[in-house]
Amino acid sequence: MDKQCLLVGDIGGTNARFALADAKAPGFSRERTLRCADYETADAAIHAYLKQVRAPRPTVISLAAAGPIVDRSVRFTNNHWSIGVDDLVREFDTPSVRLLNDFEAIAYSIPFIKSSDCQPIGLPAAENLSGPEFTVGVIGPGTGLGAVGLACRDGRLIPIVGEAGHVGFAPETLVQLDILRVLRERFDRVSAERLVSGPGLENIYWALTRIHGEKRATLTAAEIFERCIDGSDARASEAVHMFFETLGQVAGNLALTLGAADGIYIAGGIARRYPELLINSRFRSGFEAKGRHRSLMERVPTQLVTYAEPGLLGASYCALEMTRHG
Repeated sequence: MDKQCLLVGDIGGTNARFALADAKAPGFSRERTLRCADYETADAAIHAYLKQVRAPRPTVISLAAAGPIVDRSVRFTNNHWSIGVDDLVREFDTPSVRLLNDFEAIAYSIPFIKSSDCQPIGLPAAENLSGPEFTVGVIGPGTGLGAVGLACRDGRLIPIVGEAGHVGFAPETLVQLDILRVLRERFDRVSAERLVSGPGLENIYWALTRIHGEKRATLTAAEIFERCIDGSDARASEAVHMFFETLGQVAGNLALTLGAADGIYIAGGIARRYPELLINSRFRSGFEAKGRHRSLMERVPTQLVTYAEPGLLGASYCALEMTRHG
């Protein structure tokens, strides 16, 4: 087993991160980040990575991809690549290939992330997931809104993968009702992702300016966060607070849907980039405000994943499982 080359990757619209998985426990080393635009195909990027780290032909390939896996393949919306299991099998002469949705890979990583790589958001404190049974959820706003579940039954990890970020947005405050009304002018259907994502924050800001009859320049999500932090724009602060409150509401809905009594984990670049804003936001109050089920929600821990590469860690778990079970 030590002689095997276990290639793992986490591929997004802009960058592709590759590494070699450990052969004895979930983990990885020799990580490299390549720009997708620099390579015509994913195969070419993999060959370039293997050459950089002087690795042999991979015997196992486990790749996380930012997109739905359909018919054992994925086509990216933000770059020119497409990846198929059968193509990788032929190109690298290995039958052991697996494609994962990026949030599915993050979910697989959760049991192996140390408590020091998570930051609690409110109470209660999370417990160790080392037992034979648990159910958790993972949610993360970025370019879109990723959401997935992970169940452990008799020691076996079972991902629950879907498109939960595209459920309909359900307003719970009068201001949110106004925002929904305004956003219906822009979109035929307003999903949770239309508010809880980078573009979603921009939508919230735009809607608030319309509600208040203001004419303001269009801002990017980064500019809205910056103005909130430096206190230069009260409307930006209002938008950011509503963004995290809505994230809490959607995360609470995910917990109820999955029965994720063992915790909800917040992943993705936005939350990790602005942890203090998240901690000091109305996220937890939005999470717990579930009417007759408030007491149930108060028992569910919520944590921010601060570990840098959970997708690679989850892909490494899957690579290792392929060596054990084929």
